[in-house]
Amino acid sequence: AYLPAMVLSLNHTGTQVTEFLMICFPGMQETQHWLSLVLAPLLVLALGANFLLLLAIWQEASLHEPMYYLLAILSVLDVILCLTVIPKVLLIFWFDMKPISFMGCFLQMFIMNTFLPMESSTFLVMAYDRYVAICHPLRYPSIITEQFVVNAAIFIIFRNLLATLPTPILAARLNYCASNVVENCICANISVAKLSCGDIHLNKLYQFVSVWCLLGSDLVLILLSYCFILSAVVHLQSGGATTKALSTCGSHLILILFFYTLLLVFIFTNKAGKKVSPEVPILLNVLHHLIPPALNPIVYGVRTQEIKQGIIKLFKYQC
Repeated sequence: AYLPAMVLSLNHTGTQVTEFLMICFPGMQETQHWLSLVLAPLLVLALGANFLLLLAIWQEASLHEPMYYLLAILSVLDVILCLTVIPKVLLIFWFDMKPISFMGCFLQMFIMNTFLPMESSTFLVMAYDRYVAICHPLRYPSIITEQFVVNAAIFIIFRNLLATLPTPILAARLNYCASNVVENCICANISVAKLSCGDIHLNKLYQFVSVWCLLGSDLVLILLSYCFILSAVVHLQSGGATTKALSTCGSHLILILFFYTLLLVFIFTNKAGKKVSPEVPILLNVLHHLIPPALNPIVYGVRTQEIKQGIIKLFKYQC
């Protein structure tokens, strides 16, 4: 509750709007509830798969390794992002619960703008983990330690917290004196800020710079890590060693490609303006908070033998 109270106190121009109305898809008001037939099962799948993965890592001693701790961090971020966005969307579809409080809206904005880059940073740390494992295998136990995971978690939290905190603060400082109808399913920064009576150029500029600096730098460093990894794999003499090396990176690379591809498609469709139906970027934004969280634990569970065995042992233990 600290952040909403803070941003509310900063709104020195006087807030006349006390709540916002989320209408989700402007051109699909009569039919948008049918989307819940897809979103609800995906939410159950995402939460169930991530909780199962977290439980397996916690219970199975063989999974008490830095690599799996990083995966646990990713799962926690996935769960938080899911619960921040999707339940509210389903409430709108099922019960027409469109209102969201002023403080609730900016809290949601803060979580989305902070935890999504945190997920990107986690992928970066995981890429570094794979780089050390393949390019410097003898040094891996001394570099990738539990203390490394703690330091990585601190880096992920504070780097993204400090960089994204101004986004909801800048939006909350605006004077909302006219319409309170948000043409979106979530409290996205620009969707909310454009309802104000003030100048939002600074809001747009800061979001653009922060997004490309955080996610852009992560993507460049991840690609650089995999260039080194592929170079090392090519020089491996043993075919079996090559296969094993590629297998350890396969799951990670699949998830990274999906995460950034969906994100980039959302950004470019959002920038396309009238060339693309306004419902498309809204839907992509919602799906980006749901499909990666559902996909991440499944891909790792299927492709990683140790996790698969840990989950099987978990079920045997419960039985």
